[in-house]
Amino acid sequence: MATLFVDKVDPQSGTSLEIGSSGDTITVPSGATVAGAMANTPSFHVNLGGTEQSVPTSSFTKLAHNTEVFDTDNAFDTTNYRFTVPSGKAGKYYFYATARVNSSAVFTRLVSSIYKNGAGQSQVNMNNTNEVSTSVSTILDLNVGDYVEHYVHQNGGNNKGFHGDTNRTFFLGYKLTG
Repeated sequence: MATLFVDKVDPQSGTSLEIGSSGDTITVPSGATVAGAMANTPSFHVNLGGTEQSVPTSSFTKLAHNTEVFDTDNAFDTTNYRFTVPSGKAGKYYFYATARVNSSAVFTRLVSSIYKNGAGQSQVNMNNTNEVSTSVSTILDLNVGDYVEHYVHQNGGNNKGFHGDTNRTFFLGYKLTG
């Protein structure tokens, strides 16, 4: 086996660069990193930070995800509780959110919803249930400056507290590659 040492490989003008042939395996050695399009960034994971949040009955309420588990591009605002697409990072994103009520109760409606620019985009609506948690996921096509938030709605008859620990009420997202 031969080793080729170069700093940069460019294809001829108007062509594309091909590495290997059909059936070949390309190996990236342990410890090496692939920069650019292969990384699912920006990405974030936030939660309520151990503080229970009271959610009133019969209204959509934005959850106050104020504690970052991680945020690769500093794109999640823990004051306004929203992810905003940074400059140069437009594209398709995957989002997942879950919310867990801090008590067992019978709900005629418990909803978890992901909002884009202030409007609901995807939601899970559970009716006539005694479930105490709900989760929602979606893929959104976002432009620079678009923002995404996590809202819940419940109508269990009075205010309900939502768990604030990392594993029960959280919101995460990342840019899809490719």
